[in-house]
Amino acid sequence: MSLTFDSPNEQQRWYAVDDGVMGGVSQSTFSVTDNEGHFHGEMSLENGGGFASVRRDPNGFEPTLADAQGIALTVRGGGRTYQLRLKSTSLGNASAYRVKFTPSQDAWETLHFSWDAFEAVRRGTVLDDAPAITPSDIHQLGFLIADRTAGPFCLRVERIENVR
Repeated sequence: MSLTFDSPNEQQRWYAVDDGVMGGVSQSTFSVTDNEGHFHGEMSLENGGGFASVRRDPNGFEPTLADAQGIALTVRGGGRTYQLRLKSTSLGNASAYRVKFTPSQDAWETLHFSWDAFEAVRRGTVLDDAPAITPSDIHQLGFLIADRTAGPFCLRVERIENVR
């Protein structure tokens, strides 16, 4: 898998799932501009909120993920901590595998995450008894911010690719 942001259709494949599902008022979106993906919005802690996320179905990337040793992201951020989240058929619907990262604001960097770097979570709680991640079972990927810091955020993404 190598996901870049040079296709005009890429923006339509992403959708937001924010804390409004539990009464919060955070807002996010995913846009594509100048061959970059931008996960951006406004984090609010009002009404018990505190997270924003976007998701994308892999759309046929599963066979190549099955052969991968992990995932690499080429990203820039604003010093805030994000999560790469992977939904898997081996976990329940409200659960995902996550890895946290804090990208540099000043330069692009490529971060490599092996499968064993991911931990299973359900609504922010680590699942100690979850199975290890099985790459061929991944059916969705996304980004989430839940750093308990109100205000605007923007994660810039140049590429998402598998690690061989």
